[in-house]
Amino acid sequence: MLKEEQTLKKNKLWKNLFLLNLCISLLLIGIYWVPVKMVQLENFVDSPSVNLPKEGVVPISNTPVDQPPKGSTPSNLLETKLTVINASSENNWVYFDFSRGKVVKIHDKTSLEWDLAFRRSKVISNGGATNKFGKAGLINLGSSHFDQVVDVPLDNYTPDMSTRTETENPILLKWYSYNYLTHKLSAKPNTYAMKTADSKYVKVKFLDFYCSNKETGCIKMQYVYQNNGSNQFSKPSSG
Repeated sequence: MLKEEQTLKKNKLWKNLFLLNLCISLLLIGIYWVPVKMVQLENFVDSPSVNLPKEGVVPISNTPVDQPPKGSTPSNLLETKLTVINASSENNWVYFDFSRGKVVKIHDKTSLEWDLAFRRSKVISNGGATNKFGKAGLINLGSSHFDQVVDVPLDNYTPDMSTRTETENPILLKWYSYNYLTHKLSAKPNTYAMKTADSKYVKVKFLDFYCSNKETGCIKMQYVYQNNGSNQFSKPSSG
């Protein structure tokens, strides 16, 4: 009996030592692997691209526009527009104005002539900590189908906030998913409601991070801009 008890204790000790070593090994792997992968992600999204199209000559790639199921969308929706923004610079922000539907030259961030600004994978809005005069903010509508969003909230939009180094919009921090195996970014299927710098409403969805030549830094997005101040994205009734 004594021998059996000693054998059981010995087996239990070895089992505990094995589990302890396994836990320590997993902990060490996690401590090493996670920071390395985070650095790889940061280096990837901030790395400069080569052979990019010149500014203003950004061809639209073959990424398909989000299409709704047939018969599930109202027929009187405002037109969905598609744009690609060359945001390949590591240092310079590229400013986009929804009212004009194009990239604009901005020398002063306190201007209301822009709504979103892009630098590589980073996106900020014209409001909050970025510009106290701007009214821009965003709401994440989740994976709601783009064309089935016929109106957006009037209030409770999240503005930009300060960090230790610069400003950011919490809603747009992770508009993409990152594959640690392939080192590829892919846009999440989310639709975002946005209030612009001058309090107009937009719905927007990001589609891609890659240029037509497969280089990184071209932000492709589809959007609908309502220029009359309404939060509805349907055409006025003819009646």
